[in-house]
Amino acid sequence: MTVRPSARDAGQRKRDALERLRNDEDAWVSTASPEGAPYLMPLSFVWHDDRLVMATRKNNPTARNLAADGACWVALGPTRDVVLIESTAEVLASDALPDDTGAAFVAKLGWDPRGRAAWVFLSFRPRRVLAWREANELPERELMRDGVWRV
Repeated sequence: MTVRPSARDAGQRKRDALERLRNDEDAWVSTASPEGAPYLMPLSFVWHDDRLVMATRKNNPTARNLAADGACWVALGPTRDVVLIESTAEVLASDALPDDTGAAFVAKLGWDPRGRAAWVFLSFRPRRVLAWREANELPERELMRDGVWRV
């Protein structure tokens, strides 16, 4: 019999989610084309100024889908310690990222796509954040709503 951890309170789940945002390197980004075709892509990220920032080639379906609509979900962590983030994303030219954000991106991820014409940055503004480990945390999984932390 597997022993499941006890439920964390909302404050601890928020601290854990922020820790994952600061320290994880990769996330899954889920978008849809204007025709409604789903697309899922893993991308590396930095959490800076309350935004997720990622880079990808501008002809990537993720970049095209976000340029058309901006709506997406981002998932961090394994299925038994997940953080789901409903976001609105903005697509920025590779030379349009603020210097401090670009420096944070390079410091965390070790590469610099700034100024490369084939690349764009994706800046995600979270609107809703959900986090849970087990079913015992599902009733209070919503940590952010309408861009405001509930905790």
